[in-house]
Amino acid sequence: MSFYAAPIAKLIDELSKLPGVGNKTAQRLAFYIINMPLGEVEQLSGSIINAKRSIKYCKICCNITDSDVCNICSNTKRDSSTICVVEDPKDVAAMEKTREFKGLYHVLNGAISPMEGIGPEEIRIKELLKRVADSEIKEIILATNPNIEGEATAMYISRLLKPVGMKVTRIAHGVPVGGDLEYADEVTLMKALEGRREM
Repeated sequence: MSFYAAPIAKLIDELSKLPGVGNKTAQRLAFYIINMPLGEVEQLSGSIINAKRSIKYCKICCNITDSDVCNICSNTKRDSSTICVVEDPKDVAAMEKTREFKGLYHVLNGAISPMEGIGPEEIRIKELLKRVADSEIKEIILATNPNIEGEATAMYISRLLKPVGMKVTRIAHGVPVGGDLEYADEVTLMKALEGRREM
């Protein structure tokens, strides 16, 4: 039984379906939205609809874009011999913020997760293999998340690419800058030791 009028209850229900939004946050957002000026609400809903209708996947790297080829793939100044493989478009944004990586990307749009019924066919691995076969790529950097699914995905891709003589590397994992060793778990410390380098 809802304590709110049907339109508000429906709005709360829809907002609570968003990732990371619980019932209390959904209520707060719903009441914030209904107190906004109508023009701002229309602008918000229009932006959501426009994004949903306009965004598509880059035909080269599978990142989200509003054109056939994203601005990274169409940039001739990028190093086309190196591809950084990530799970999600948000990971591309995170890598770009470092201003260090000058190569291209490949977005898998997911990770292998047998528990969730996601196999290699459900993510963009075949598109990656096609890119490798069709171009002069020298190195694939696997930058999947350091969790079970990300590690399984990286291992799977590595096993596919190693036999063709492709240089496959994995980003280092370990203790974050500003972190304390006493709070790091065993796996993080193990990865930090494995990824150590000479000073």
